[in-house]
This record gives sequence, structure tokens and C-alpha cells, in this order.
Amino acid sequence: MASTQLLVIVLILDLVAFALAVTAEQRRNKGVVNKSTTQNYCVYESDIATGLGVGALVILLASQALIMVASRCFCCGKPLTPGRSRVWAIILFITCWFTFIVAEACLLAGSVRNAYHTKYRTAISDNPPSCETLRKGIFGAGAAFIFFTGITTELYYISYSNARNSFPPSRETGVGMNTYR
Repeated sequence: MASTQLLVIVLILDLVAFALAVTAEQRRNKGVVNKSTTQNYCVYESDIATGLGVGALVILLASQALIMVASRCFCCGKPLTPGRSRVWAIILFITCWFTFIVAEACLLAGSVRNAYHTKYRTAISDNPPSCETLRKGIFGAGAAFIFFTGITTELYYISYSNARNSFPPSRETGVGMNTYR
């Protein structure tokens, strides 16, 4: 039987990571050109989206680590009982790692790119500098993959627990005559 407390904790962690990623998408940096009398330069808003993205990354990592420790990363401990639950556990294990890696990559790339600020200053006669910022949707993609990761890890743990706790088949190949001595 799957641990209900673990499932609730992981669900809460995934929801917090999702909320942080969505907030980071809404609060990403925007730059504007400031034209002074001698130079043009970029001015950026607050850098809160970088911290929100890193927070979502760390919380999602903690959630994934918690599930993997609880399930012994699928490879340690006694073997799983053959059957439908084991097949689903294997499929969901691979899927949850794939979605986890994509979510972490989106959050990391978004946080790094959001923290980058152009430092170009140009003279008044030149063209204004390019105030490059993070493209819209990077943190949003991370949030979507956090959602998929949360669903697949919960289902993986339930399938894993069902395969771990189901009645193992008899390993005896012959007719058991022990009771007839």
C-alpha cells in the first residue's frame, strides 16, 4: 500500500514548485532603454523571477528525491512482482524522469537567462542598445513539465507500491508433497 503521507507531501511540494514557476513566468525581467544626455543604456525591473525559478527548481528536486528514496530508485531492494503494476511502474519511472529532466532544464535555463542583463552603453548618436530579456514561455514550459512530473511521480509510486506489496507467485516448479509425509 502506498504511503498516503508521502503522496500528500510530494503533492504539496509539486504544487508549490508549480506556483513558483507560474509566478516566475509572470514576473520575468523586462528591460527598457534609458536615454540620458550622454549615453543610452538598459534599465531592468526587479530580478525576482530568477529567485522564483531557482526556488521551483530546488523544490521539484526535493520532491523527486523524496519519491526516489521512498521507492529505492526502483533498482534496490527485493524485486517487484511480475504483472500489470510492475509494467506500469517501469513505464511511469522512465516517464517521470524524462519530464523531471525537461522541467529542471527549463527552470535552470529560464533562471540563468533571466539573470542576464546587457551592460552595453552607447553614445547618443548610435542606435540604442538591445535590452535582451527572457523569451516568454520558458518558465511556463517548466511549470507545465512540473505538472506532468507531479502526476507521473504520484502514479509511479502507487504502481511501485502495488507491485512491491502484491502476493508473489509460487517459485516451486514441482508438485508440493511436503504435507503428505
